[in-house]
Amino acid sequence: MKSNLWVLLALVLLFSMGHAQLIDSTLQYLAQDPPSDIPEKFAPNIISLENENEFGSVFSKDASEFFYAVDGNGRAEIRYTRLKNGSWSLPQTIISHKTYSHNDPFLSPDEKELYYISDRPLQGTGDKKDYDIWYSIREIDGWSEPINVGHPINTDKNEYYISFTSEGTLYYSSNHAAEENRDHDFDIYTAKKKEGVFQEPKRLDNAINSKRYEADVFVSPDESFLIFCAARKDGLGKGDLYISFKAADGSWTVDKNMGERINSENHELCPFVSADGKYFFFTSNQDIYWVDARIIDSYR
Repeated sequence: MKSNLWVLLALVLLFSMGHAQLIDSTLQYLAQDPPSDIPEKFAPNIISLENENEFGSVFSKDASEFFYAVDGNGRAEIRYTRLKNGSWSLPQTIISHKTYSHNDPFLSPDEKELYYISDRPLQGTGDKKDYDIWYSIREIDGWSEPINVGHPINTDKNEYYISFTSEGTLYYSSNHAAEENRDHDFDIYTAKKKEGVFQEPKRLDNAINSKRYEADVFVSPDESFLIFCAARKDGLGKGDLYISFKAADGSWTVDKNMGERINSENHELCPFVSADGKYFFFTSNQDIYWVDARIIDSYR
């Protein structure tokens, strides 16, 4: 009799766990209806607002936390919302300053650190400087004060956007090697992390980089593809999204413009693909959009 009771309790527990997971899956991604293969505005009137400019964004691996940047009056801040007790919290500002900007959030692979870019000076006071990569450490009651990533990643020029592979390899962009009077010439770099320290960055080759603007790079966790923003003569607008895949020999294929399905006469930037591989997010015309990530396979 006791054994039958334990079996019954186990079945009830398994059913409850499965039901909870089903409810959680419907609440992921701010409980928005999933997009089709046509991009649509993400969470209109909640995240993508008429009177604000939304840029870089990232979801946690389980899609229960969302970080994004909002730029207003020339100053950007990072906002946050999370799923708790069956509902999403109202977005709140978590990293901000009255003078300096904080933009393009991205979580470290273990999600214990939040990376972003900022034009704040190293000493925390004074005039704005060039953009560096910074991060904050997750604490019990929020996030630590900003910490500069330092050398060899940051330079006396601009470092933009951040993305990580699952192994912790960093991808980002910088104009530190631009020729004089060509500060718009950003290139994409990668740097491995060993024993907690970023190694000397390497510039990606000419399959990706050119004498023009390449920035806002997203790398897939398995390092099988890159999506990035570039401003080129063959583009459809002010900046387009391009994609490249890792070849069998470890090199990157020559990038492809993602075309009219993604790009427009506006500026497309800030790409991000959810950890489950289901959704592709990007910014267009100052709003965040999303689309079914299966569209990525069509470019292979």
